[in-house]
Amino acid sequence: MTSSALRKIALGLFVAPLALGLAACGDKTTDGATGDVTSSEAIARIAPPAGTEWASVIAKTEDGGYRMGNPDAPIKLVEYGALSCSHCAKFAEESFAKLRDDYIASGRVSYEIRFFMLNPYDFSATMLATCGSDEAVIPLAEQFWAWQPNMFDNLQKAGQDKLQAISSLPRDKQFAALADVAGMSDFFASRGISKDQGAQCLAKSETAQAFADATDKAGKEKDITGTPTFFINNTKVGSVEWPALEAKLQQAGAR
Repeated sequence: MTSSALRKIALGLFVAPLALGLAACGDKTTDGATGDVTSSEAIARIAPPAGTEWASVIAKTEDGGYRMGNPDAPIKLVEYGALSCSHCAKFAEESFAKLRDDYIASGRVSYEIRFFMLNPYDFSATMLATCGSDEAVIPLAEQFWAWQPNMFDNLQKAGQDKLQAISSLPRDKQFAALADVAGMSDFFASRGISKDQGAQCLAKSETAQAFADATDKAGKEKDITGTPTFFINNTKVGSVEWPALEAKLQQAGAR
């Protein structure tokens, strides 16, 4: 997707057809590993600060992502993911509990999500997921992926005409209208982001533009063409499923 197209989405100039939100999560060339992680000696567990656990340490990074775990972890896992992506949702369902409880909790692995915009639904969802505290972003993303099928059901029920009508609204109203139709506003309101707070976040076109620019940058600099795409210690391992990714984390020393 070109920078120009992303900027149009970010500025709320149109609402993509429903089919776009239901399509695959990106270019299939991302399937499979594109690099190999250097094998290393097993790394010892690293204790968290007294009275804490690594899974509760969540912070926004300089790259605009959100990291869970030991900030100095010797194994750094980065996911470029989209909240509308069914493959990302499947990965979260299959992996996250084990990733959090076995790998992140050990202090050996940190996990960072960098949001990648595939369509307008991603803008609305991500603007809401990041509307509260930084510490809440990853838990909200995981919960949203579990809830994601409900979003698609709501969009199907709304119909194409209603979605297209959103494009005639003022720019600062479009993402909020889309969030309402998709059921996102209610979802996040039940998890601490009130509808008024969410509406304020969704009205900020500069936030959407920042997500568009970050997506454009990731595409150009990291060759991200679809989601999820994973990196381990800056080595691109592609769009792999959890068993293959877990093997690579172990290869990197998390065993």
